[in-house]
Amino acid sequence: MSHKREEQLPEERAGAKTILIVEDDDGIGAFLVQAISQETPHRVLLVHDAFQALKAVRSIRPGLLILDYQLPGMNGIELFDQLQTMGDLAAIPTILVSARLPEQEIRQRRIVGLSKPLELDELLETIERLLGGETPSR
Repeated sequence: MSHKREEQLPEERAGAKTILIVEDDDGIGAFLVQAISQETPHRVLLVHDAFQALKAVRSIRPGLLILDYQLPGMNGIELFDQLQTMGDLAAIPTILVSARLPEQEIRQRRIVGLSKPLELDELLETIERLLGGETPSR
């Protein structure tokens, strides 16, 4: 059984991109999908581990990656490094989320780091900044 979940808005809006979320915690994953789907025009695809993410990027080209750092089997930094070796994925903006961010590694890779527990407004503003859109109005 696949743990992939995709949510789309009923109508596509100009500038909508696909955001790939890699999060193994069901509650946090569901929260991110719901918040992003409701507050932005973007489509969301949620997978629960790095291996599912590597499989997903074969068929979709995300506009943004949101990676949990503490993933089973391969952490978010290791996943990011693997994605960088795939030529067309190297330029995709990435947000790494964790209760304990590996500060030096995210600086070296120029990844945006957000601490858990996530602040919803900060997350939404970061998404829109990285995707070049407007800040969502609330």
